[in-house]
Amino acid sequence: MLSIVHACAIVGLEGCMVEVQTDFNPRAGIPTFTIVGLPDSAVKESRERVRAAIKNSGLSFPNKGYVVNLSPADLPKHGPAYDLAIAVGVLAATDQIPLPSLPKAMFIGELSLDGSIRHVKGAMPLTYTAYQEGFETAYVAAEDAPQAGLVSGIEVIPVQSLGQLVEHLYGLQPIRPYRHEALTVTSSDNLPDGIVDFADVKGQQHVKRALEIAAGGNHNILLSGSPGVGKTLLARAMPGILPQLTLEEALEVTRIYSVADMLRSDQPLIQARPFRAPHHTISQPGLIGGGSIPKPGEVSLSHRGVLFLDEIVEIGSKTLEVLRQPIEDKIVTISRAKGSITFPANFLLIGAMNPCPCGYYGDVVRPCTCSPTMITRYQSRLSGPLLDRIDIHLDVPRVEHDKLMSDERGEPSAKVRERVEMARERQRSRFSQHPHLYANADMSVTEIKQMCVLSPEARQLLEISVKRMQLSARSYHRTLKLSRTIADLGSSDRIEVQHIAEAIQYRPRQMQ
Repeated sequence: MLSIVHACAIVGLEGCMVEVQTDFNPRAGIPTFTIVGLPDSAVKESRERVRAAIKNSGLSFPNKGYVVNLSPADLPKHGPAYDLAIAVGVLAATDQIPLPSLPKAMFIGELSLDGSIRHVKGAMPLTYTAYQEGFETAYVAAEDAPQAGLVSGIEVIPVQSLGQLVEHLYGLQPIRPYRHEALTVTSSDNLPDGIVDFADVKGQQHVKRALEIAAGGNHNILLSGSPGVGKTLLARAMPGILPQLTLEEALEVTRIYSVADMLRSDQPLIQARPFRAPHHTISQPGLIGGGSIPKPGEVSLSHRGVLFLDEIVEIGSKTLEVLRQPIEDKIVTISRAKGSITFPANFLLIGAMNPCPCGYYGDVVRPCTCSPTMITRYQSRLSGPLLDRIDIHLDVPRVEHDKLMSDERGEPSAKVRERVEMARERQRSRFSQHPHLYANADMSVTEIKQMCVLSPEARQLLEISVKRMQLSARSYHRTLKLSRTIADLGSSDRIEVQHIAEAIQYRPRQMQ
């Protein structure tokens, strides 16, 4: 007898429906259980888990011939998420559950040997794919129900065990569907764990101003300074001044973390912007994503948030150079022989570095012990094309002792965030006809011409600066976008000369 049930596979961040076709041959002389359709080792091992789970659930597993085909057969299948669908297919093929209740249902879950159903990664995008394909019901592990329940328009059934599922399908002990909560992103003045309040950062007013501008337009920033001046502290204060996630953005980020299996069970919807700070020994696949089964890297995990690279010059040059494409295109494309997968990567980059190997070049207290050749070689680890993609270059000085010892608190992050949100609101209004734009940093050359209107004095100052500083075309356009953000923070519809002047001071003194 043949039965057909449905599961789902993850390809990148998207789902692809899979037909689980189970053929049962009661006349087979030699017991067999074959799984075809490009299964990996974890899928092949489903045979033993399914057999034990069915028997330990008090159900019958006739020791005859089984062939399970996972269609489409040319799509590689990975992981244990097909266990539940294969078990249901076996039970349907052996007349142990009513088949008519299954056509518009999707089953995802890993089976334990005792028949209980365990969590699998990607429950949210898998359920969303089922909804898009017109399915009415998704059967998932009880642990995954809050995550799957983020998708409205489809009934989510939280299942704890295979035996409970069989009783539900027969109508003996119906399982109550998971209640879809109204999706909202709650705003809070309390900063997430590990995030610093601007009020606790002593001095560094000009650096705080630069961070406010970076947050206002999602601009990349590079901080250079001696050890201990507060570069890391300032970077960790950045998420506190970024605007609150919108619901659409929260769902985008949640989908990425669901596929990466990094969602908390008690908080299925991510409420705060990501802040990722990988160690400088990170590998290229760890930063950009990849692997035999491509997974999101740090640039995708920081989507709609902050990617902080401390000691950025200590990261391998080949690893750093792969950042050039995602910084420019806001996406990451990972190409393999079997195909290409694209992950989103619209992040705000904060880099921090010492000015020289000993760390004290230009320091007013401790003398530098490095030769000019060592300093040049050290700073040249950041290539010109990468530096050209960073909008704000800033030297972070030592904090004066009287400010450091003062009990006076600075302006809190909540106040700075209000100004940033006002600037972002101006941008949203200006981008109403350009839904693909997220912030000023995302504007293309065509959009810069339309939206960056300069006063005559500002245009004259920009022309002089381009000639004297020998700005590249990319640097010229990034200066315009940065000026537009400064003007937005000042509630100005036109870019004035003071906006251009402030933007120009953030360009590096020497282009590599």
